[in-house]
Amino acid sequence: MKLSKKTFIITGGGSGLGAATARLFVEGGANVVLCDINAEAGNETASALGDNAKFVQCDVVDEDQVQAVVDAAAQSFGTIDGVVCCAGVGGSARVAGREAAYPLDQFKRIMDINVIGTFNAIRLSAMVMTKNEPGEDGERGVVINTASVAAYEGQIGQAAYSASKGAIIAMTLPIAREFAQHGIRVVTIAPGLFDTPLLGRHPEEKKQALAMTVPFPKRLGRADEFASLAKQIVENGMLNGETIRLDGAIRMEPK
Repeated sequence: MKLSKKTFIITGGGSGLGAATARLFVEGGANVVLCDINAEAGNETASALGDNAKFVQCDVVDEDQVQAVVDAAAQSFGTIDGVVCCAGVGGSARVAGREAAYPLDQFKRIMDINVIGTFNAIRLSAMVMTKNEPGEDGERGVVINTASVAAYEGQIGQAAYSASKGAIIAMTLPIAREFAQHGIRVVTIAPGLFDTPLLGRHPEEKKQALAMTVPFPKRLGRADEFASLAKQIVENGMLNGETIRLDGAIRMEPK
């Protein structure tokens, strides 16, 4: 699938990986509908991208709000050709801490946003994509999810985050198999350590220390590198049902 004249919903599109993907897709001639809970960031990013971008404030866990994004994309640009799910949150706490057990509401929040939010965007976007006119090889759409290397090598304190990203990986193949009949591909990217707002809460000294744990290149990943892989997934029709690590060969230590 070529980017030109195609329309993509990008969750978490106001900043970080989502915003970088939106910029690259618009440069390639695509239309993007940004979905983000942060209205200020979403509006700023969409405004900078011009007429090919639209922002709709949205909590990805809310069915009605995600449906509103889908409706806005179809009404503004005619249809939906793909969805890139970048919305997500982190969090760290020990399961059995010194003072208390892991807060259950925190666990639920991470699972809701990362897993339910991703699934919500996929299922509602797909209902539009299944009705698209088939292109080359009968393709009607593409789904790109965001997991994490923490799904494979979760560190101490990452039980909830790792579980949420592991769930995204686990549902990639079953959905790809189901969507094959509709000509919709499903691929997940599992980034390593990337310089995004999710990592932004750490001081610069800590970020540099983390960068040195990456075998090569010895730095944090850049959002534009994630976007570049997302573009390649859109354009390479044989990429389907797979999770691709984008991590500089890092394998996370226990802590």
